[in-house]
Amino acid sequence: MQARISEARPAGFWPLALVFALFVLFMYGPMLVIVLLSFQGPEGGLTFPMRGLSLHWFRQLAAGLGVVDIGAALRRSLGLGAAVMLFTVVLSVLAGLAFRKRLPGGNALFYIAVASLIMPSIIVSLGIGLEFRLIDTGLKALFERFGWDTALEHYGTALGLATSALGAHLTWTLPFGLLIMFAVFNRFDPSYEEAARDLGATPWQGFRHVVLPLIAPSVVGIGMFGFTLSWDEIARTSQAIGDVNTLPLELQGLTSTVTSPAIYALGTVTTVVSFLVMGLAIGLAVLLARRRKA
Repeated sequence: MQARISEARPAGFWPLALVFALFVLFMYGPMLVIVLLSFQGPEGGLTFPMRGLSLHWFRQLAAGLGVVDIGAALRRSLGLGAAVMLFTVVLSVLAGLAFRKRLPGGNALFYIAVASLIMPSIIVSLGIGLEFRLIDTGLKALFERFGWDTALEHYGTALGLATSALGAHLTWTLPFGLLIMFAVFNRFDPSYEEAARDLGATPWQGFRHVVLPLIAPSVVGIGMFGFTLSWDEIARTSQAIGDVNTLPLELQGLTSTVTSPAIYALGTVTTVVSFLVMGLAIGLAVLLARRRKA
């Protein structure tokens, strides 16, 4: 009898469970609806009921949606996401190492780095876009001043994936990476490094063979955050991308022109890519954690 009483659920368990289930449904229900509607037949529409079951709209997506080059936008988003992931990981790890010691002005630098989290994304995008347009104006004035007509003729804009768009995305991903890395190093035991130095290891050898394996799962997590946050970013990209579009911007533009489930197929593809990246990151983090324990 005592065992049955101890195993009974508390009185508030089921109401809380219901609230949590409704929250999960609210979060992932729209995604599930889009995935289901993307597998309709050729006669399918944008709403239920479903008409048939096929891969028709995925084939149409592969063939192209009018003048929009989905393949090129996909490649741009993947390349930008990979670059953002790399820069976020490297800068976060370096900043975490640097902030282990007290730095002059370190607190101000930290607050400046994370301030973009509380600023409206569209304002950040507008500011970066304006900054690079001022760079364009200055460079063109410089070319005219020195008579560099060829350079002036071929110069377009400093706005682009590798410049303004990369910087705009880093204002969003880097603060998350910094916060994670600071938390990791705050719990890091420096005795491991001291033992490595006592055994004759150089600072680089200590970092490579001691520090990096211990923080590797967190580094993988930062990389996952960097890619996924960049992958679906719209607001910070909109004014800082230049004359090309990433896949989320193309998807946003297609919502007003495409009136078929092909747009749902595109949404399904982007969702699958996100889940694949998260799955790979989680698997790699688990593998690294097991190797660290071994």
